[in-house]
Amino acid sequence: MAPPKRDVVWLDGLRGIASVLVVTAHICRSLFPHLITPALSDRGDATLFQLPFFRCLVMGRASVAVFALVTGYINSLGPLKKSRAGNADAALTGIARSSFRRFGRFMIPAILATLISWLACQFGAYNIAHLADSAWIRDSSPRPSASFAGAFHDLFRSLIKTWVDGGNDYDKIQWTLTYLLKGSMLTYLTLVALIYVKPRWRMLILVGMFLFKWRSGDALVGFNVYCGILLAEVSIDPAVVDFASSHPYIQAVTSASLIILGFLFCSYPEEHAEWARWSRKMEDFGRKIFPEGAEYARFYPGMGADALATGIMFNPTAKTILSHRFLCWMGRLSWPVYLIHAPLIRTVLTWVLFGASVRPPRGQDAQGNQLPPGWLPLAKPWVVMFAVPLFYVFLYRAADLWLRYVDPWCGRVTQHFEDLVFRDDAKVEKPLLVS
Repeated sequence: MAPPKRDVVWLDGLRGIASVLVVTAHICRSLFPHLITPALSDRGDATLFQLPFFRCLVMGRASVAVFALVTGYINSLGPLKKSRAGNADAALTGIARSSFRRFGRFMIPAILATLISWLACQFGAYNIAHLADSAWIRDSSPRPSASFAGAFHDLFRSLIKTWVDGGNDYDKIQWTLTYLLKGSMLTYLTLVALIYVKPRWRMLILVGMFLFKWRSGDALVGFNVYCGILLAEVSIDPAVVDFASSHPYIQAVTSASLIILGFLFCSYPEEHAEWARWSRKMEDFGRKIFPEGAEYARFYPGMGADALATGIMFNPTAKTILSHRFLCWMGRLSWPVYLIHAPLIRTVLTWVLFGASVRPPRGQDAQGNQLPPGWLPLAKPWVVMFAVPLFYVFLYRAADLWLRYVDPWCGRVTQHFEDLVFRDDAKVEKPLLVS
């Protein structure tokens, strides 16, 4: 039984949900930082969105793991199909072009986003953010450069550091891009090495690489990328597809269990896991299964993303839900949303929520010394209730404009360089899905 054509649409929906959760996580970190922990204090009292499963809606670390997994899945599916069809040479041609194209599709939009944030910074758009009563907004908002020449030096430095160590001063969340780009290159390198290997042996090697990345502590990208490649291989393996189709009960129970387990793993808190009983149990379990020195707040979301994706892949209902055109639309916007959401939080949303507030006057300490003025307080709750949903509408409208006008231009520039450097006898391979 052959898998249905275009059986990857659900990944667009999954990616769309992951991207909106990244935005939600950064808004919650800005306005409601207590949601990072599993309880309000070490006494164990918790709000609704601090509880397991519910807290998945306000956490973003699993989203990075999802992006890495989707990278491995999508970038390997086409070449693996060609390899199984005995057309490995065409697969290698596609890998060569895709790996080159990846740099342009990653770096050019990121450079433009950094340039926009740099201009906003130099013209004072982050001035209110520097005074806001939000540690995340203040800490992620750069200050204008001291001189005209210094501004260009700082811009060039951030553009370089983005891809060296993730240190982009004008958009700190771009630290993930260098890891995701490495994940793409890891995918292509693995495919080049395994494209002529028999499918059964290839799956065995991929399992070994997954375990190697696990043991080496590469929880951010490594084992998630290999999970994506392995899932792509499994999804087109006739024996696996036939077994799943002929055992619907086992398929349903297994997929549902993996989805539930995935949500539980994604619930692991970033800080103070010892404050709640359920997260303490997970911490104790992590000591038994994770390598020494592992960052549990990275490993658990990575495990959760892998379990979720595996469960969804074998669950027709979940795939149908994720294939809804609205979620797929969100998925197509995931890249521009990721690039522009943080600067818009530090400007548009911050102006609305903090701009009209009155800064508290200076106070005095116990010795009578003048203290600096307090931070601008958050607006009233009803303002937050209206402003945050409207911000999502504004953000996705801006992302849609980016997708319509900026993204095609980036694609044309990338295509121009691709045509410039590649030989004429290399056939163009169009990607199955841009991720």
